[in-house]
Amino acid sequence: MKLILGIDEAGRGPIIGPMVIAGYCIEEEKIDLLRSLGVKDSKELTRKQREYIYNEIIKLTDKYKYIIIDPETIDYYVYRNKLNYLEFENMIKIIEEIKPDKVIIDSPLVNTKKVIEYIKNNLKINVEIIAENKADKKYPIVSAASIIAKVIRDREIDKIKEKINIDFGSGYPSDERTIEVLKKDYDKIKDYVRESWMTIKKIRKGEQKNILDFL
Repeated sequence: MKLILGIDEAGRGPIIGPMVIAGYCIEEEKIDLLRSLGVKDSKELTRKQREYIYNEIIKLTDKYKYIIIDPETIDYYVYRNKLNYLEFENMIKIIEEIKPDKVIIDSPLVNTKKVIEYIKNNLKINVEIIAENKADKKYPIVSAASIIAKVIRDREIDKIKEKINIDFGSGYPSDERTIEVLKKDYDKIKDYVRESWMTIKKIRKGEQKNILDFL
């Protein structure tokens, strides 16, 4: 039986919280089971739907893995202009641990050949690799990985909110509540902020200007 692994991430774009990269692997013959469970791109599902499907799909296999990447690590790679390579390196870890026959990746780059080339050149095992843009919409196995990544990130965000006792919304720069908390409660949330994001640089720069107005 051919083992197929899907890989996707959640949380590449937010300014608060981790990025999660997940891999989900089952036998090729079981992929129709994923469809019957309503597996689709995690962005097209409600949180309640994602949680339900997550619990169902992990019953089908023990071959799944997720890696939680903290903001400090993300900053390290962003400052070196290597965020894509952070993803590639963790994809490689997942592939080498699960050892599938074939892997399908939701590509972080438009140049999918570059993704395949880098991963193949750095893998210690021989695996068939497909990398496509929006693979999470096309392949149920990648959709399953996207659901796992999103569920785990949602849970991590809940932990942060509980710890600091502040609801900062989704953590994305487009979220007004997130921006409001970054402006008003930065000291409380700073340990979970991606300092390399332009959004926080602009907010912090604006605060410094306001302080100077009173000098």
